[in-house]
Amino acid sequence: MSRTIPAARLRGRRSRMYVAALSLPLLVVGACGTGNGTTAPDGSSRPTESTTGTGPSRGTAGGNSQGTSQTPSPSTGAGGGTSTTTGTAPSTSASSAPQARSIHTAVYFLHGEHISAAPRTVAAPSTVSGAVRALLAGPNRSERDNGRGTAIPSGTTLHSVVVRDHLATVDLSGRYDDGGGTLSLRARLAQVVFTVTRFSTLQKVRFEIDGKPVKHFGGEGIVLDHPLGRADFEDLTPAVLIESPLIGDTVRTPLRVWGTANTFEAVFRLKVTDTSGRTAADVRVRATSGTGTRGTFDVTFPFKAARTGPGQLTAYFNSPKDGKPVTVDTIPLTVHR
Repeated sequence: MSRTIPAARLRGRRSRMYVAALSLPLLVVGACGTGNGTTAPDGSSRPTESTTGTGPSRGTAGGNSQGTSQTPSPSTGAGGGTSTTTGTAPSTSASSAPQARSIHTAVYFLHGEHISAAPRTVAAPSTVSGAVRALLAGPNRSERDNGRGTAIPSGTTLHSVVVRDHLATVDLSGRYDDGGGTLSLRARLAQVVFTVTRFSTLQKVRFEIDGKPVKHFGGEGIVLDHPLGRADFEDLTPAVLIESPLIGDTVRTPLRVWGTANTFEAVFRLKVTDTSGRTAADVRVRATSGTGTRGTFDVTFPFKAARTGPGQLTAYFNSPKDGKPVTVDTIPLTVHR
């Protein structure tokens, strides 16, 4: 025999079911909690836009296990109006407006006939275009006094940088390809390529002049029928390219040095001298490869300076012919005792 449920009891059950249904999503939200809006780092040593420290941006270095650290460095952010932006965006909260962030990166000048990195600070998110503009401005007085120069003609301006699929298309003014022989033209191309590919998500550069793709560059007619990467300028890269520390940096013990190298049997040495000219450290380093193949290195070692003041980091190797030291590059620093 079926039973008829009184209307009042039915309304009571429906009311309780409705309250329970409303309570369930509240419980789910409470279980999820609230985050702090910060993206966790991926653990790699490649650059992240949210950092302000300088570190390796060309992949993970290795070859010498002397206390290697994993300091992040700047990631790609494009600018120049028509550019796209890649990389980690800054987190914001409803109660505060977004704030401009400063990114430490490097631009590449010439030390003699070879590429040499110099520090620059640019504002996110237009980090790549900011770095190129800093490069076009040329070396500062201290850098010039220490032998840094540029092959880029004065007055060259940047129209835009467009980033897509690890490739940056850099559009420069017509002044960029004015004058100079083959060495000067290749050097100015290398300066832009190294500056742009300092950002880990970028591997190659395609050039445009006043909005038109460049097929033949300068009066020498250098063929640019493909995007260019760092490997295209091995002849302009020193045997040991120090990517950090950079010229003018202040350093303390222990000192971390990283970069790339192409030396005999991948071996070279790093020497730190203090303001008195005294050797504060002299260590043997082995890169991941050498003898015709460029490898990476990332080492950390202690030094002992007699006193604080101007010092120098020197990369050199002992000649395989006669064993005499051959200086590859020198980086002026402020060395702390």
